[in-house]
Amino acid sequence: METVNVSAADVKNLREASGAGMMDCKKALVEAGGDFNKAINVLRKKGQKIAANRADRDSTEGVAVTKINDDKTLGVAIVLACETDFVGKNEKFVALAEEFAAIAINHDSKESFLAANFGGMTVADKLIEQTGVIGEKLDITAFEIVSAPYVGAYTHIGKIAALVGLSVPVKTAEILSKDLAMQVASMGAKTLSYKDFDPAFVAAETEARIAVIEKDNIELARLGKTLKNVPKYISMAQLTPEILAEAEAMAKAELTAEGKPEKIWDKILPGKMERFISDNTTLDLELCLLDQDFIKDDKKNVASYVKTYGDVSVTAFKRVTLG
Repeated sequence: METVNVSAADVKNLREASGAGMMDCKKALVEAGGDFNKAINVLRKKGQKIAANRADRDSTEGVAVTKINDDKTLGVAIVLACETDFVGKNEKFVALAEEFAAIAINHDSKESFLAANFGGMTVADKLIEQTGVIGEKLDITAFEIVSAPYVGAYTHIGKIAALVGLSVPVKTAEILSKDLAMQVASMGAKTLSYKDFDPAFVAAETEARIAVIEKDNIELARLGKTLKNVPKYISMAQLTPEILAEAEAMAKAELTAEGKPEKIWDKILPGKMERFISDNTTLDLELCLLDQDFIKDDKKNVASYVKTYGDVSVTAFKRVTLG
């Protein structure tokens, strides 16, 4: 059997190209008869075998990263997933994710990105190769793009990443977009406003939430504790002018019953109506970015905070997370 001599320089070059360990690189070069490209294929086949064996594993760890173009008009957020937190925090793994993001920003879909070139192979093939190198299932589990006149981003300890698009690049757009991206990352909004909700979704959520509260109240009553308020509504989408007028009339009736002089109602009614709306828009507070309490100042909502920056609005946002 012919002996294949592999130099330390060849091993070093293959290691730098693939990220594989020295012994794996040496074995691959020997198997490939010293041919560098064939050795790359050997490592890739090893990755394919490991990937097949670990196909049923959950890739719930990893790192979330973002990339914004130089003009700050386009941003991408991806998650490079792996199996363990140990690998997810590795510097080389994070660097690989950032390399992927730099490619991803030039593509408008995950499919296009996975088919893109990465050092002579596709991104998809690179994932398989690195599965063999690292020994864990790797995958791109999230891919989101935002395009706008101004795009900002925020990443929370590599676990959650968010992108926000603004309608105009106002003077302090960097601060505004980062604050909003932090809001998205922290509070997990799903849509911009209650106006985006499908009526069927709101109706189903209302029924489900009322059912949960009523069930909780059965147990609270058994324990002799204060019952939870059962709201009739959960979104501003349900609060028609007629419903708001009815609520105001009821508030006025309460003030009359309490003996409050009518001349001071204008100081009390706004607070009562604000409380009524707050109690009956819980869905909006949870899922709508602009309707959420601002995390840096809970005395105002996000929409009010955006208004402090002048004639600018949020055009889009995206959020990616591990798991």
